[in-house]
Amino acid sequence: MPHLASARYGKDNVRVYKVHKDEATGVHTVTELTVCALLEGEIDTSYTAADNSVVVATDSIKNTIYIKAKEYPVTPPELYASVVGAHFVEKYAHIHTANISVTTHRWTRMTVDGKPHPHSFYRDGAETRTVEVRATREGIQVTSGIQGLLVLKSTGSAFHGFVRDDYTTLPETWDRILSTEVDSSWTWKTFPDLKAVQDATPKFDKAWEAARTITMKTFAEDDSASVQNTMYKMCEQILDAVPEVDLTAYSLPNKHYFEIDLSWHEGIKNTGKDAEVYAPQSGPNGLIKCEVARS
Repeated sequence: MPHLASARYGKDNVRVYKVHKDEATGVHTVTELTVCALLEGEIDTSYTAADNSVVVATDSIKNTIYIKAKEYPVTPPELYASVVGAHFVEKYAHIHTANISVTTHRWTRMTVDGKPHPHSFYRDGAETRTVEVRATREGIQVTSGIQGLLVLKSTGSAFHGFVRDDYTTLPETWDRILSTEVDSSWTWKTFPDLKAVQDATPKFDKAWEAARTITMKTFAEDDSASVQNTMYKMCEQILDAVPEVDLTAYSLPNKHYFEIDLSWHEGIKNTGKDAEVYAPQSGPNGLIKCEVARS
């Protein structure tokens, strides 16, 4: 006999833009978000018995996202996502869990004639700040993250000593280009309620800044024996820097840049220590992941 094993529904790709206008200085600060809200609870009959009386319309969910953006700050996104999630489980008795995802898109203030412009911005990369919130009546789980941060270094990376057998063609290297698109996250200890999230508000931006700095600095300075070892060092440092975090994780694709042998043309040397021109690869690529938790 079939049964509904799990169900959630809601509104995805809700685009939100908010501008804060400092009336005293005329300086504007802008934030652009993409929000997803998915609800769980006593909603089975809407699937199994065509009973829409348990459905909070996705249009209502969308409107709630906009209204809460007006009523509350949207930064840090951890707080805003928690406000939205707590609203659904508090307002609707039959909704037990609200899953809120927030992606903050990067806008950087322009500098014109050496001065920060009060109301003009530019998009300086695909990097986003992410938040996943799971709100229930028992507490609020928050996971913060960085996605789409593309980094590259032209030396300081090696890969050798790996398994070699009859399936292996990859040569060992003691000096290579290392490039990846950072997908990093850190999961906070569960907050008992929305007030606890509000009390922790100053810590969210500091943790994001620490995680981003650790990622960039470690990537740049580590004499990398492998992506695996470098990402583990990043995780360790985030746990040290943010004691309120229980778990850190990275997912790093290895974006390959292959040497091109040009010796066939007039003996041009372009391999090993003479390599200067490379062929960037779109795929396939290595994909390395890890999670590091406190003992």
